[in-house]
Amino acid sequence: MRTLFLQAPSFDGFDGGAGSRYQAKREIKSFWYPTWLAQPAALVENSKLIDAPPHKTSLADVVAQAKDFDLVVAHTSVPSFASDVKVIEALKDANPNLKAGLIGAKVAVKAEGALRDAPVIDFVARNEFDFTIKDVADGLPWKDIKGISYRTKDDVLHHNLDRPILENMDSLPFVTPVYKRDLVMENYFIGYLKHPYISIYTGRGCKSRCTFCLWPQTVGGHKYRTRSVSHVIEEIKWAMNAFPQTKEFFFDDDTFTDDLPRAEAIARELGKLGVIWSCNAKANVPYESLKRLKDGGLRLLLVGYESGNQQILHNIKKGMRIEVAEKFTKDCHELGIGIHGTFILGLPGESRETIQQTIEFAKRINPHTIQVSLAAPYPGTFLYDQAVENGWLDAAHAELVDGSGIQIAPLHYPGLSHDEIFKSLERFYRSFYFRPSKIGSIVGEMITQPDMMKRRLREGVEFFQFLKERREHAA
Repeated sequence: MRTLFLQAPSFDGFDGGAGSRYQAKREIKSFWYPTWLAQPAALVENSKLIDAPPHKTSLADVVAQAKDFDLVVAHTSVPSFASDVKVIEALKDANPNLKAGLIGAKVAVKAEGALRDAPVIDFVARNEFDFTIKDVADGLPWKDIKGISYRTKDDVLHHNLDRPILENMDSLPFVTPVYKRDLVMENYFIGYLKHPYISIYTGRGCKSRCTFCLWPQTVGGHKYRTRSVSHVIEEIKWAMNAFPQTKEFFFDDDTFTDDLPRAEAIARELGKLGVIWSCNAKANVPYESLKRLKDGGLRLLLVGYESGNQQILHNIKKGMRIEVAEKFTKDCHELGIGIHGTFILGLPGESRETIQQTIEFAKRINPHTIQVSLAAPYPGTFLYDQAVENGWLDAAHAELVDGSGIQIAPLHYPGLSHDEIFKSLERFYRSFYFRPSKIGSIVGEMITQPDMMKRRLREGVEFFQFLKERREHAA
């Protein structure tokens, strides 16, 4: 089947791609690669991938191409579901014979509900969907395809058996040829990564049990399944030739450092290639391993600290000790490894005091840059079930973003309201960045690195516009 893989047009500046941890508009405009869509696209011959938001592709532009396809597969999320369904409706109006399927965590955990809520959708692919979509595109009878839920012509819903989790990760083709064919890499921008960058997965799954984390609980699972070192390096070599303008590679595995011997082996090979790279990491990597990664070209680690309060870390099953995270961060500073630290406000156990404690913790450990998110109880996560059971989440906040795509504070607790949690995000950012030492660091970076001057100025404008929009939302 002629197959279109689609990240649909949505809110202006909305980062809804399947590489995104939180589907929302960012404090500065950012777009992750749609790797979860590119992977099945690499399996399906003569397919096409449209990632509308970063390419500013309008609904009219997508609809104009509807007649060229037999099948559309769209990635959806809780915040974008209603909008995505409207896009599918428009595509089917233009091409009534078009079959439409959805993928993503939203439909992985609520397949029945998604099909009931959106009669225009013909099927959804649950859990890990790469080869499920290939089977659909290859024209196999739907009744024989594991991992899908679908409707018949008489509107009866069927849920087939689950597809076994993929163990041989080397059986997946490279995603970077799909990037080359269908995407403009310069349209992908992350504030803490060099531009232009490329992100790929070298494995799936995460052994950690963080209660809020979406992908391991819905699609990837808790077993870290990895590609071989040689397979990863082969793709990096291919991408270096195809994208000579690449300034940095990012490994988007939930926790690339979960398998340290393998991470160090990859680093050794990347060092031989002279590659600059970054990855996700847990704040517990020992000094010796950090040094080996740094010697192999590591520039920056994306680290989920989440909170500066130990009890909250226990509450969310983070498996992290504050003192261990502090030593890890000190080691990174000493070795010259940059850190982009991520924090979450509004997790179970949060109070005015713990919010301030986390702000002070962030200032004390002083990562180079930070991202502050608001706790988002996605369906399918332990946090969602916990929030519903305890009355922390109400229906008015269930879509997790407002009408313009800005993340709201969906949870509230006795003594701590939605509004207080929402407003604490701006206070966090201002407390961290508006310090003389941090301002001096950023200005020094701009002076010594001319390419950063224009970039940081643009980000500053976007950041203050983001704060303005949030205040308008609060009003």
